[in-house]
Amino acid sequence: MSVEKVALITAGGSGMGAAAAKRLAQDGFAVAILSSSGKGEALAAELGGIGVTGSNQSNDDLKRLVDLAMERWGRVDVLVNSAGHGPRAPILDITDEDWHRGMDVYLLNAIRPTRLVTPIMQKQKAGAIINISTAWAFEPSSMFPTSAVFRAGLASFTKIFADTYAADNIRMNNVLPGWIDSLPATEERRQGVPMQRYGTSDEIAGTIAFLASKDAAYITGQNLRVDGGITRSI
Repeated sequence: MSVEKVALITAGGSGMGAAAAKRLAQDGFAVAILSSSGKGEALAAELGGIGVTGSNQSNDDLKRLVDLAMERWGRVDVLVNSAGHGPRAPILDITDEDWHRGMDVYLLNAIRPTRLVTPIMQKQKAGAIINISTAWAFEPSSMFPTSAVFRAGLASFTKIFADTYAADNIRMNNVLPGWIDSLPATEERRQGVPMQRYGTSDEIAGTIAFLASKDAAYITGQNLRVDGGITRSI
């Protein structure tokens, strides 16, 4: 079965990943969703797409998602890389094993599926990859040490990837959410946001939808903050 546009969403069973899947489906994308909980399969069924229960830390599970999408639709236009939660501890209390786990959760989660879809996008001469990162990638917080460290690395990977594949019309950008309503809310955090509120998963999904659209066809290698003004440095 051939369709005009197809989006793959990893870690898409809940939160920002699920919101992105819903928005892209609303915008006319056929969606394929990977999640470890089984919620992605259920959501994909609701949206008329494909769901795979598996991990974005497994090359085999990711390949199964890509293969199923190609068997059904014959193309991949957009990849959205979401993530779970990595280790948190005081910076010098993080073990070697937990640093490696953080790299799996926050960096390799994007690199693994990118390896799989890039050859497909090269043949199509078009594609967009959007990574859900964090507002603290460039102004790191001790609250999220492994996230900040490896998502700073993701920013570098994104720039190198964008330079390498721009001539193939393949774009990669990062969305940097601040405090979002998929996280437990606290008054202290809310007051620290210049806009005085948490963002919503739907607002992140709207940003992803824009970066996936033709309106963003000249945007690549960028890190777009969506954080209510928490971080404002160049």
